[in-house]
Amino acid sequence: MNELIEEILEELKLEMEDSVESLKRNFKTIRTGKVNTSILDNVYIDYYGSMTKLGQVATVLTTDATTISISPWEKNILPIIEKAIQTANIGVNPNNDGDQIKLFFPAMTTEQRVESVKHGKVMTDNAKVSIRNHRKDGNNSIKKLEKDKEITSDESKSAQDEVQKLTDNFVVAIESLFKAKEIEVMKV
Repeated sequence: MNELIEEILEELKLEMEDSVESLKRNFKTIRTGKVNTSILDNVYIDYYGSMTKLGQVATVLTTDATTISISPWEKNILPIIEKAIQTANIGVNPNNDGDQIKLFFPAMTTEQRVESVKHGKVMTDNAKVSIRNHRKDGNNSIKKLEKDKEITSDESKSAQDEVQKLTDNFVVAIESLFKAKEIEVMKV
């Protein structure tokens, strides 16, 4: 296979892998039956003028299946953390005892589980759109090589078939990630 085509396919594979990794990170923010500290991954606080991830200024632990405990390294930032959690709207109110913040998550209702699955489906669809956009970019790069007479039309057709195979494989991977997450969320 032509070296230029191989470069395009390799770059395309890396971009598609990034889309899958992004989906995995997004899935971590979806609540399941057992609380996970990753639900706080998108919570940032104003720490001396710079937006900092919660995990970089406090110890964040799950103490049991429904409780997360947050112990800041500096007690004076407790109110800032409390406000950031309220703003993040993760579904519970923080309980500040003066030393740490505890988040008590009630057991998920069936409706909440269904909503979480719907949210996961939206994330999955966005990841598929991203994969398809990468496919379009890859095919455009290949067509440009053909137009510039750097590859033949047969090479172009073959390369576009490879792009489609890559796309199909990544879409299947994304679907299986969603199915696994759906099972995890719906498990009581």
